Amino acid sequence: MIMKRNDLILILVILLLGIVSFIVISLRGTRGEMVNIYVDGVQIGSYPLNEDREVLIEGVGGVNTLVIKDGKADITDADCPDRLCVHQAPVDRDSASLVCLPHKVIVTVESYKESEADQIAY
Repeated sequence: MIMKRNDLILILVILLLGIVSFIVISLRGTRGEMVNIYVDGVQIGSYPLNEDREVLIEGVGGVNTLVIKDGKADITDADCPDRLCVHQAPVDRDSASLVCLPHKVIVTVESYKESEADQIAY
């Protein structure tokens, strides 16, 4: 099957839209201020992103190590079988999360500022 000129143009337009969308979404996010840690749906801790620290998180059936450094949160070690949480990129944007499913751990970045939806009065 041979690509025609219009097929190539369509592919390039779709790629360009994807790249522009990624850039806009990346730049638009606001930096978070706090890291909230949840285990099995229950909040077990909250730490500011502007203070470097290491936190051991005792999840369901295992332990994760959360490192807060240079305004970013990162799971650097875990004793879960797949260790997918360790390979996630560090987070610092509002509403970004790190997740360890085997240990039922969720680390969420949040800010103090209210979103537009929170400001709507009912």
